[in-house]
Amino acid sequence: MFENLSSKLDKAFQTLKGQSKLTELNIAETVKEIRRALVDADVSYKIAKDFTNRIKDKALGGDVLTSVSPGQLMTKIVNDELVELLGGETQPIDLSGNPSVILIAGLQGSGKTTFSGKLVKHLKSKGRNPLLVACDVYRPAAINQIKVLGEQVGVSVFANEDLKDPLAIAKDAIKHAKANNYNVVVVDTAGRLSVDEVMMNEIGNLKSALNPQEILFVVDAMTGQDAVNTAKVFNDKLDFDGVVLTKLDGDTKGGAAISIKAIVNKPIKFVSTGEKMEALDVFHPDRMASRILGMGDIVSFVERAQDTFDKDEAAKLQKKMRKNQFDFDDFLKQLAQIKKMGNIKDLMGMIPGVGKAIKDVDIDDDSFKGIEAIIHSMTSEERQSPQILDGSRKQRIAKGSGTSTTEVNKLVKQFDEMKKMMKQMNSSKGTRAGKMPFKR
Repeated sequence: MFENLSSKLDKAFQTLKGQSKLTELNIAETVKEIRRALVDADVSYKIAKDFTNRIKDKALGGDVLTSVSPGQLMTKIVNDELVELLGGETQPIDLSGNPSVILIAGLQGSGKTTFSGKLVKHLKSKGRNPLLVACDVYRPAAINQIKVLGEQVGVSVFANEDLKDPLAIAKDAIKHAKANNYNVVVVDTAGRLSVDEVMMNEIGNLKSALNPQEILFVVDAMTGQDAVNTAKVFNDKLDFDGVVLTKLDGDTKGGAAISIKAIVNKPIKFVSTGEKMEALDVFHPDRMASRILGMGDIVSFVERAQDTFDKDEAAKLQKKMRKNQFDFDDFLKQLAQIKKMGNIKDLMGMIPGVGKAIKDVDIDDDSFKGIEAIIHSMTSEERQSPQILDGSRKQRIAKGSGTSTTEVNKLVKQFDEMKKMMKQMNSSKGTRAGKMPFKR
């Protein structure tokens, strides 16, 4: 996501490298490169032009402090304008109803049903008791998909495969929610391959009958300006409350994310990456602007880790680390937790400075398979006591995992180095706490 745009914006700022001050000439050159980068990223020319005109006006009127280079000042101006273009402030969803009704709309294939599953998981993690409602009566296996997702995230699903009327199903679901103390109802509606009158009338009738607190329009970010155009059609009919951008981990230029707020004047509320149920983030314009400009998003990284990691397991792990008892079983658990957080490359891109370094590196979610195969090929005793791994044991492990003894040796060496680092960190903490590192 945004890799090409980030790279081209970085190149635009390079035009100011070595410059002692901002001038009309170097501002014009930089702004031209920024506009070109945005248009290449599938942002409409009008939005790109308006955006860069505002940057130009601010840059011409700005004083460069002696401690700030022209490049740094321009980056700050672009960041501020980008935050505004993306929506300014974070907009939470409205959960004021009892129950709160959230209507999910969008075209078929946009990731609507998967998002519905992610949303109820997110709401459950925030202390809500959600009910997921299957109102797609047209797509084969849609109801079954909802049931599988509900089971996966531990949320109840309301479905009626005998009824073919989405409106009747939704009304029954609201009654069921009120009778069984569900405080949020998420209604997954039917999509079509393209916008048609039947679809728009059906979703319009659902809106009128249910009077939802929130209507979220789900759009596939990979469709670029088509996504923006579809959003406009839906908004004209539904007057929805917010946008959800899915598939941001795919080969997307990012133009939809940047343009959509300016076109429909509705906030982006969530962004979704991949199929994993944990890979859903509340949309923060300031954090997204920071990521686009290659400055990472460490806050979202930490929040996703906190949402994913089991607190009791973390406490046990911390205790074992303090006693230097961290073993391969613990390591395996940590890998599983990291994989739950979402797309690996996307996560690494949240760490400041790492995004640029790995932009040309192919990292996928199978990156840990070799490591996991090696650890699974060890006996329980070997995982708990890696020091007993001799040559013959390593040969057996390599054969069982389909790897080489070199790869096994490399993993064991890295594991030993990690344990030493943990020990040193614990020792330094002890010293800071007032413990002397030597005997008197």
